[in-house]
Amino acid sequence: MPDSKPPTLHGPSARSTGLALALLSAVAFGGSGPAAKPLINAGLEPLHVTWLRVAGAAVLLLPLAWRHRALPLRHPALLAGFGLLAVAGVQACYFVAISRIPVGVALLIEYLAPALVLGWVRFVRRRPVSRAAGIGVVLAVGGLACVVEVWAGLGFDPLGLLFALGAACCQVGYFVLADHGADGGAAPDPLGVVAYGLLIGALVLTAVARPWEMAWPVLGGRAQLAGLQVPTAALLVWIVLVATVAAYLTGVIAVRRLSPQVAGVVACLEAVVATVLAWVLLGERLSAVQLLGGAVVLAGAYVAQRATPAAAPAVPVTEPVGGGGTPGREDVGDGTAGGAGRRLSEDTPAP
Repeated sequence: MPDSKPPTLHGPSARSTGLALALLSAVAFGGSGPAAKPLINAGLEPLHVTWLRVAGAAVLLLPLAWRHRALPLRHPALLAGFGLLAVAGVQACYFVAISRIPVGVALLIEYLAPALVLGWVRFVRRRPVSRAAGIGVVLAVGGLACVVEVWAGLGFDPLGLLFALGAACCQVGYFVLADHGADGGAAPDPLGVVAYGLLIGALVLTAVARPWEMAWPVLGGRAQLAGLQVPTAALLVWIVLVATVAAYLTGVIAVRRLSPQVAGVVACLEAVVATVLAWVLLGERLSAVQLLGGAVVLAGAYVAQRATPAAAPAVPVTEPVGGGGTPGREDVGDGTAGGAGRRLSEDTPAP
């Protein structure tokens, strides 16, 4: 069974679809916290909730893994990296971090990932990035500082800070690996990548979370949500189906249709969604500063996604070349997920 798909179409329509999928992914990921917190309050350990989330999603996607069974032989490094970084790494590093430093500080550090993505694109892949994309990152990170009220707790533990930075780096791996191979026109099917990534992540988290020590009877009881007694099993179904399966699938496809740097900034909306849902469902009210921060995050995401060019001509627009040009030149940027297209910004010199 083939494990690759036709190249993703580029242009305004594909970009609009990618943006919509990125927003859906951010909303789905953002819904995990408000659903997981009642489970934790009911007696489950945070790492056990994480294991249930990833393992449940992996089981549901087993048919996809079987359909793309040739994928591990063709892209073993990609799948291992996605499972270790994008699934297990982000979750494990984040939970260790919040055990040592304030949650708001850890969340802000983790969402420095979009800035790190831009650094990776600029200095590792040696591709130009636009000023607009950089401004979008600055706005998004500044808005996140307000959303999580980072000034409420600044007691940095060195190891906690290190793990928070590790979570940010693992999140960079998510965006970068999700885009892997798209510029060659033979990218592995994102459904297969997510399926095997979750399987690998579940195996890694099994060793870390030790689920055999979990309080299993909690799953048959009820938890309090929005003043109501909700079956814990229903919360778990939401976390697995929406906050994991749907979130990862839409997120990976969005990266393919946009770019790692643009999708990374849009993903910052996850913190806004999580905060709003916590307000509505858990009674954790938003302050005026947090509302302002959410608006700034939205502005940053908008500015960043506008930095992606609407069209992708086959030759550089800045330097005509006789005989049809060479799309593979270093001065051709990757403003779309496929990497073929004009530079993200004419005002940014090529390396």
